[in-house]
Amino acid sequence: MSSPATAPPAPNNLKRIVAASLIGTTIEWYDFFLYGSAAALVFNKLFFPDSDPLVGTLLSFLTYAVGFAARPLGALVFGHYGDRLGRKKLLVLSLLMMGGATFAIGLLPTHATIGTAAPVLLTVLRLVQGFALGGEWGGAVLLVSEHGDARRRGFWASWPQTGAPAGQLLATGVLSLLTAVLSDAAFNSWGWRIPFLLSGVLVMVGLWIRLSVDESPVFKQALAQAETRKAEAEPLPLVAVMRHHWRDVLIAMGARMAENISYYVITAFILVYATTAADVSKQTALNAVLIASAVHFAVIPAWGALSDRIGRRPVYLLGAAGVGLWMFPFFMLIDSGGFGSLLLAVTVGLVLHGAMYAPQAAFFSEMFATRMRYSGASIGAQFASVAAGAPAPLIATALLSEYDSSTPISLYVIASVVLTLIAVGVAKETRHRDLAEVVPSPRDGDGGGIGEETEAAASRAPGARSL
Repeated sequence: MSSPATAPPAPNNLKRIVAASLIGTTIEWYDFFLYGSAAALVFNKLFFPDSDPLVGTLLSFLTYAVGFAARPLGALVFGHYGDRLGRKKLLVLSLLMMGGATFAIGLLPTHATIGTAAPVLLTVLRLVQGFALGGEWGGAVLLVSEHGDARRRGFWASWPQTGAPAGQLLATGVLSLLTAVLSDAAFNSWGWRIPFLLSGVLVMVGLWIRLSVDESPVFKQALAQAETRKAEAEPLPLVAVMRHHWRDVLIAMGARMAENISYYVITAFILVYATTAADVSKQTALNAVLIASAVHFAVIPAWGALSDRIGRRPVYLLGAAGVGLWMFPFFMLIDSGGFGSLLLAVTVGLVLHGAMYAPQAAFFSEMFATRMRYSGASIGAQFASVAAGAPAPLIATALLSEYDSSTPISLYVIASVVLTLIAVGVAKETRHRDLAEVVPSPRDGDGGGIGEETEAAASRAPGARSL
């Protein structure tokens, strides 16, 4: 018998929750990925024009990486207030911040107009983007996980994850269309601004949908319980996470390494590698990423559903190992120069990446107790992004510049895969947990460990078995 907070919701209500999370994350990732694509294609010319082309690309990717540096701060701030005030309020704020920063980039004067102030302002706006995204991910996946049917949590929680390929698809699609219909001179002069300005319209749509959903019932239940214990001093969410869940945070960070690094090598760095080392046109590379992102979007819910059947860990481990094995064939296919080979390389890479990304939402949500879940999941995910996704295109570009070979880049990704295999390998399976009953284990008060269900909750969970 399900607890009140985790009883299956009405199908229409759940679909509305999923739609609100998906549309919101799509818009936020559209904004974030748009910057990455523009950094590879035009920002090196518009904001760093005095540099050598490859050095300009490095500097452009450096401002790209700055956005990742702000994500842990966003995770801390949004996680704290999300665990205190609720998921919905913070998700609305993150959407407004991201959309506002992206729209402002579309209005930004270039180096030719205002000199060195241009890259400075670009960097500031990128920081705002990163701060907003650091708070978005945790809230979006938790809103679905805490509303969803426990039996299919992996499937439902994977839908906000499709916001990443959907955002990539939208950003790449708009850029691909513009580069197809505009000359290089027109695109570099004003065409690149159109996708950024479009964000303003998308945010209004996302805001309207996101304001229509209810707060998480699991959070409301936990908040009501906290109100009855007002006499007890409630620790700050961050303090509670570090006290009870620090091992879970480390596991989440390790799990993110291969997932994050491989994704940005496959989708962002490829625009540099294909156009410089493999002599593929910008339009061809964009089209390959565009089609592969559509496949990525389609397979993520399938991987999430599989994690409901066989567990989060097996699916995650399969994806990590697959990405590691694919890296050398990935670059060999790109080097062949044909569109079909390029498309195959990116598509297979993203399908394997999806096996890590799909169960991640449910997996991380199930690790942490409700009143510290936003903080714990966000901190684990976003702190890893600083070491993983942030420098990935930068490191890959530097390795290509230094060695003029893809081999060091493949070894770099494989090293991240080893870290992820170790982290997920030592984690416990979580798919049978009741989110309303996940509590820090009493034995963890002195140092942290995997969040566990109470014995009663475990006995109620569908298909329950001992944790």
